Amino acid sequence: MGVLLRRVLDGHEQVAEWSPDDAASVDAARQLLKRELDAGYMAVRAENDDNEPLTDLPADADVVILTMPMGGG
Repeated sequence: MGVLLRRVLDGHEQVAEWSPDDAASVDAARQLLKRELDAGYMAVRAENDDNEPLTDLPADADVVILTMPMGGG
């Protein structure tokens, strides 16, 4: 079972949940992820240390975290 979480000030809120064996749940989570990416969020797979931004939902992921890009300068 995978979960899509959004970082918020006091932790995380669940946005979607899917099962790799359930194509409809994966598709629904992919659509929600795309909507969040289009709104300016970035997503990373929590179980990877490389923190490469995602552009699509990996159906085999356990946790994908949405966050707003951090500025710097």
